[in-house]
Amino acid sequence: MPKRNERERLLALSERDRAFWTQDGVILAGMDEVGRGPLAGPVVVACAVMPPEPLLEYVNDSKKVTEARREALYDRILSVCVEVQTAWVDQTVIDEINILEATRLAFNTAFSKMKTPVTDVLIDALTGLAIPARQHILIHGDALSYSIAAASIVAKVERDRYMREQDAIYPMYGFAQNKGYGTKQHMDAIKEYGPCPLHRRSFLKHLL
Repeated sequence: MPKRNERERLLALSERDRAFWTQDGVILAGMDEVGRGPLAGPVVVACAVMPPEPLLEYVNDSKKVTEARREALYDRILSVCVEVQTAWVDQTVIDEINILEATRLAFNTAFSKMKTPVTDVLIDALTGLAIPARQHILIHGDALSYSIAAASIVAKVERDRYMREQDAIYPMYGFAQNKGYGTKQHMDAIKEYGPCPLHRRSFLKHLL
């Protein structure tokens, strides 16, 4: 059982989720993306159906959780969830259809992989998805919904692991540290070495 302060935080974080969990016939999923802003790599979306109990200690907006804790939470989320699915859209598709449409595609694909008959989805910010479920939009939803927060952790852990693997292939860009985001070191490396196949060319017009 989480400590009292943590339990109270989790109850507050799951307040919106609980409104769905208590309705007969409703199956709730939370969905979130990671990787809209980087200069390199895929955008990754996770769709997670979480049970009302147990509320996993330290689940929060993935940006507020340390990397080590995210890795531990990833395994715990997968062990207790009803179901979680992820979808990836890579940099070539992002360049073809733009990042907003690529993100929508990732959301639609992640949802389409779900075997659980989800009726309602809490979504962080993105609107107008082509999915057969009621869509409930929350701005900064990963800080306002337990289910979205769990999805954000799954998506971030999977994407970060991938970017660390790519660092071994393209060590000059610092992907293990920056995960493809536009740090000064990363942008300086692009200017010196040019882009690699992982880069989103449509994001680099100001650098090339």
